[in-house]
Amino acid sequence: MKANQLKDKTIDELWTIHEEVIHLLSSKMEDEKAVLEKRLKELGVQSGALSPAKRAYPTVHPKYRNPADPSETWAGRGKKPRWVVAALKKGKHLEDFRIAA
Repeated sequence: MKANQLKDKTIDELWTIHEEVIHLLSSKMEDEKAVLEKRLKELGVQSGALSPAKRAYPTVHPKYRNPADPSETWAGRGKKPRWVVAALKKGKHLEDFRIAA
C-alpha cells in the first residue's frame, strides 16, 4: 500500500489497518520465537540459561554504630546516614563511631 493510498483513508479505516498489522506482527513474532526456542532445545540450551546470572555480592559487615541507637549501623558504603551527617556537623569524627574489630 502506498503512502498516497493511506492519506485518502479515514481514521476508522486507518485504525482497522493498524489493528490488523499489530495482530499479524504479534503472530509472526510468536512463530519466530517458537522456531528459535526449538533450535535452542535442539542445541541443548535452555532459553532461560541465556540471561546473565546475577552477581553474588559478598556480605558487608557494619563498620560504624550510632551510640544513641545501637541498632543503627552503617557499613561505610553509599550515602551517609542522617545520624552520621548530624554527628559530623556537631564536630565529631567518623572514627568515633567505628565498631571495634
